[in-house]
Amino acid sequence: MIPLIDMLTDATNLAQGWLWAAFLVFLRVGAAMALLPAFGEHSVPQRIRLALGVCYTLVILPAVLDRTPPPQGTLPFATEVIAGLVIGIGLRLFVFALQIAGTLAAQSTSLSQLFGGQGNEPQPTMSHIFVMAGLALAVMAGLHVRIAELFIYSYDVMPFGAFPRGADVANWGVFRISAAFSLAFSMAAPFIAAALIYNIALGVINRAMPQLMVIFVGAPALTLGGLVLLAVASPLLLRLWLNTLNAYIDNPFAGVP
Repeated sequence: MIPLIDMLTDATNLAQGWLWAAFLVFLRVGAAMALLPAFGEHSVPQRIRLALGVCYTLVILPAVLDRTPPPQGTLPFATEVIAGLVIGIGLRLFVFALQIAGTLAAQSTSLSQLFGGQGNEPQPTMSHIFVMAGLALAVMAGLHVRIAELFIYSYDVMPFGAFPRGADVANWGVFRISAAFSLAFSMAAPFIAAALIYNIALGVINRAMPQLMVIFVGAPALTLGGLVLLAVASPLLLRLWLNTLNAYIDNPFAGVP
C-alpha cells in the first residue's frame, strides 16, 4: 500500500507541475492571441481564439517545461502577459503595414472615397484586399508553424519571471514601427510614383491646352490605371511582405542593443 501511495503522490506532484507550467505558457499565448495576424482578427470568434490558445499551449509546453519556475507569487503572471503582448504587437505591425500601404495606394489612385469601407474601422478596399490576401498567403506559407517557433524562441530572450528592460522594449518598439512604415511605403511606392508622373503629365497638358477639361479625362484613366497596377503589382508586393514577415520571425528582436 505504501508504494502505491508514493506513486500517487509523485503523479500528483507531476500533474501539479504540468498544470502550473501550462498556465504560465497559456498566459503568454493568450495575451498574444488577441493581436496575432489571422488568428487574432475581430472576425474570428472568441471561442475559436480560446481554442487556438489552448492548442498552442499544448504545442509549446513540452519544449519549455524544463525551464518553468516553481509556483510562487504574481510576478510570473505579469511577466508572461507582458511578453505575450510584445510578441503580439510585433506581428500585428505587419497587418498595420498592409493597411497603411492600401490606404496610400487608394489615395494615390483616387479610389479611397469611391470604394471606402463601411464598418468599425473604415478602410479603402485596397487595404482590405492587401490584408485579406496577405493573411491568406501567410497562413498558406505556414504562419501557424512559424508562430509556434516564435513562442518557443521567445523564452530564450524573455524567460519566465524576468521583466524585459524598459529601454530595450522602447528601442525595439521604435525600430519595429519605423520598419512597418518603411514596408508600407515600399509597397505603395509603385502607386505613388505612377500617380505622381500621371498628374504631372496632366498638368503639362492642362498648361498647353487650358480649354481642355483634363480632370474629366484624367480621373477615370487614373482610376483604371490604379486597378490595372493593383492586379499586376499585388503578387510582387505581397511576396515582399511575406519575405519581410519571415525575416522578422527568424530574428524577431532585432533592434534591441
